[in-house]
Amino acid sequence: QVQLVESGGGLVQAGGSLRLSCTASGRTFSSCTMGWFRQAPGKERDVVAAISWCGFRTYYADSVKGRFTVSRDNAKNTVYLQMNSLKPEDTDVYYCAATLPRAWGIDSGVYAYWGQGTQVTVSS
Repeated sequence: QVQLVESGGGLVQAGGSLRLSCTASGRTFSSCTMGWFRQAPGKERDVVAAISWCGFRTYYADSVKGRFTVSRDNAKNTVYLQMNSLKPEDTDVYYCAATLPRAWGIDSGVYAYWGQGTQVTVSS
């Protein structure tokens, strides 16, 4: 079992930066792919970025390439999402998620564990 707790959301002006953190409990964190997703009210939950258990493989949605960076520190059981050059359209609830050990994917159905979400609001 993995429990995930996100932090770091908030209100920022367009062009600003935020760093989201997601800390996991459980001994299997270092074997799990971690993903960041976002969801607006009434819309589907979309992948933003993902990072494999070893950190060597990453994925970014086209809309965030060059602006967002996903990283992880397995010693701290934490995954990060550095968000730069934020735009109003980045406003959403952001969720971190974990797969079962040794899995990879960018579809939400691949992820077995989810955090509670953190609100990111970008003002224009």
